[in-house]
Amino acid sequence: MRLLVQKFGGTSVSSHERRLLVIDKIIHAIKEGFSPIVVVSAMGRMNDPYATDTLLSLISNDFKTKNSLAADLIMSCGEIISTVVMTEELSKFGIEAIPLTGGQAGIITDSNFNNAQVLNINTDTLLKLTQGGKVPIVAGFQGQTKDGFTTTLGRGGSDVTASLLGVAVNAEKIYIYTDVDGIMTADPRIVSEASLIKEISYNEVFQFAHQGAKVIHPRAVEIAMKGNIPLVIKNTLNNCDGTVINNTGSFDAESVMTGITHMSNRIQVRVNLNDNKNNENYGLLLDVLAQNMISIDLINVFPKESIFTIDSKDLAKFDEIMNVLELKYTDIKDCSKIALIGSRIRGVPGIMARVLKALSKANIEVLQTADSHTTIWCLVESKFTDHAINALHKEFNLG
Repeated sequence: MRLLVQKFGGTSVSSHERRLLVIDKIIHAIKEGFSPIVVVSAMGRMNDPYATDTLLSLISNDFKTKNSLAADLIMSCGEIISTVVMTEELSKFGIEAIPLTGGQAGIITDSNFNNAQVLNINTDTLLKLTQGGKVPIVAGFQGQTKDGFTTTLGRGGSDVTASLLGVAVNAEKIYIYTDVDGIMTADPRIVSEASLIKEISYNEVFQFAHQGAKVIHPRAVEIAMKGNIPLVIKNTLNNCDGTVINNTGSFDAESVMTGITHMSNRIQVRVNLNDNKNNENYGLLLDVLAQNMISIDLINVFPKESIFTIDSKDLAKFDEIMNVLELKYTDIKDCSKIALIGSRIRGVPGIMARVLKALSKANIEVLQTADSHTTIWCLVESKFTDHAINALHKEFNLG
């Protein structure tokens, strides 16, 4: 039996017309000899009647915080509605589908409501249904505790559900259907010449997801990578081949870079030893920030200076901590962290030089850099973000 997991996002199931396109994808998979397991998100987005955010708006923020168990139950309703609606529409095409909650599909979690961790997946029900020629329609984003309480897996968790089930049943592939053609070399709203990445490695797309791209949930990538199940990002609205995510990525790419993404709202912080003489808290700063759950990145620590970035939403809390520690600092607000990602840069000399030269030629000052085996980061003022990404996209022939 050839098993295939197909996950359809909220925009894919938001209307009858789009659900017909979903049905076409399911029927095509069956005709190709697959036994599909379908995962669906809640229909639409905020203000659509059954979208997750719309359902959450029915209760107060205070109640959500005090009763996360109840919040999970109402959040799970959107996906359950989608399963039943899809089941009815499939029946009109002669396909027997069975709607399942996450718990009924065998996803058992801990009791960390709103962001539950999966403890076990019992595939008996799914395998019994597929062996009987039925199509399971599973509510994404949710699971169930051992005591039978409904939990959710964190926002964007339908991708996670698809990967969990795909690995658990050892599917041939996991298809993530959305409203874009796949992963692009850059945001097409910024770079008009951005092109579709046909094949990319798990590690590369993991970097994309963590550096600001929102095509797929990072946890979904991690789970599929551990199970070595290929992920395919496809567009529900057309028949584009999409982007295949696997262990190796592409060996045929013409550029050493795979793509570019970015994160806005960064603030560069400088803490100088000369400005904080005789203050023993200077050496404790990074520990204190970690204890207060302030995430920092692009960290450069020198004998007499520490430089790093924080998210702008953490500035008020950061400033309060610095006042308590009596530490002086300077900052540059409104920055963007640009990430150039490519598994083929490992061991290739001169890549950073090309990056800096391209940005210098575009009259863009680089405030800070960092690199790893697969990623080069550059910090620039946010007003130069689009210009910088276009210059780098051109430099590495990604169009």
